[in-house]
Amino acid sequence: MARPQSLSSTIPVARAAPRAKPRSRGLKRGVWPVLVLFLPPALLLFTIFVVLPIGEAAWYSVYDWSGYGAPDNFVGWRNYEILFKNPAFLTAFRNNLLIIGVSMLVQLPLALWLATLVSHRIPGAVTFSMIFFLPYVLADVPAGLIWRFVYDGDYGLLPALASLVGMQAPYVLADKNLAIFAILVVVVWKYFGFHMMLFIAGLQSIDRDIYEAAEIDGASRFQRFRAITLPLLAPTIRLSVFFSVIGSLQLFDMIMPMTGGGPSNSTQTMVTFLYNYGITRMKIGFGSAVGVVLFLICVTFAFCYRRGVMRHD
Repeated sequence: MARPQSLSSTIPVARAAPRAKPRSRGLKRGVWPVLVLFLPPALLLFTIFVVLPIGEAAWYSVYDWSGYGAPDNFVGWRNYEILFKNPAFLTAFRNNLLIIGVSMLVQLPLALWLATLVSHRIPGAVTFSMIFFLPYVLADVPAGLIWRFVYDGDYGLLPALASLVGMQAPYVLADKNLAIFAILVVVVWKYFGFHMMLFIAGLQSIDRDIYEAAEIDGASRFQRFRAITLPLLAPTIRLSVFFSVIGSLQLFDMIMPMTGGGPSNSTQTMVTFLYNYGITRMKIGFGSAVGVVLFLICVTFAFCYRRGVMRHD
C-alpha cells in the first residue's frame, strides 16, 4: 500500500525572490575619464576669471588705491562708509530701482500682451515678431547713439516732429528732471522684444485643446487668459522677471553714449557710477567697493529668488 504523501511534499514551497542589489550611488566607471578630462580645465578657467577677480575686488575695496603699484594704504571700511554717504550713489541706486519698477509694470506686461496677440496666428505674425525683436538684436552702444540723435534738441528727430505741430521740443537729455524718463523709454523699447520671444515660446508649449475646451464651455477671452494662460505661463514669467531684474541692475552700455550718467548725476546707475567714480578717476579701491556691493546685491537676489520663487521650476 502506497504511503500517502505529506502535504508539505505536494505543495511547492515558494522561494523568496532574491533581493535586488542596492544601486551604487557612486559615479559610473565610464564617467570618471570624462570628469578627469574636462573638469580641471573648467575649474581652472572659472577660478581665474571668476573667483580670483571677486577675491581681488574684495581685497582692493579695503585700500585707498589708485591702481599703480601695490596697494599699501589700508583704510578698512572707509570706502564703504563714503559710498553709502555719497548722494550720487544713492541716486544711482534709486535709478536702478526705478528701472526695475518700470520693467515690471510696463515692459513685461507689454511683452506679454504682444506675445498673446502674435501667438494667435494672425496674418504676418512672424513679421511682427521679427520687427519687435530687432531692437534687442541691436547692440546697446549703437542703440544709445541712435536715441541720443533722436533726443537731440537741435538736429534730432524729436525736435523735427515737434516743429511739424508748431511746438518746441525740450533738450531732454540735458534736463536732469527728464533725462531718466527718456532712458526708461529706451530701456522698454530695447528689451521688451526679448521677453516677448520668451512668452511666445511659453505660449506655444500650451496645448491648444485646453483653450478649445474652455471656449466650448463658454469662457470669455479674459477668463481663458486668467485661468489658463497665466497659470501655465507662470514658469516663463518668473524666468522673465529674473532676467529683467538682473539686467536692470547691470544696465551700463546704453546709458554711457546717451548721457554718461549726467546731467548732474541724474541718470547714474550703479554700474555707471562704478565706471565714472572708480575707473575714470583712478580710485580703484573705491570702485572695487562699489563692485562688491553690486555683486552682493545680485547674488543675494539670485539665491533668494531661486530658492523662494523658482524652487519648483
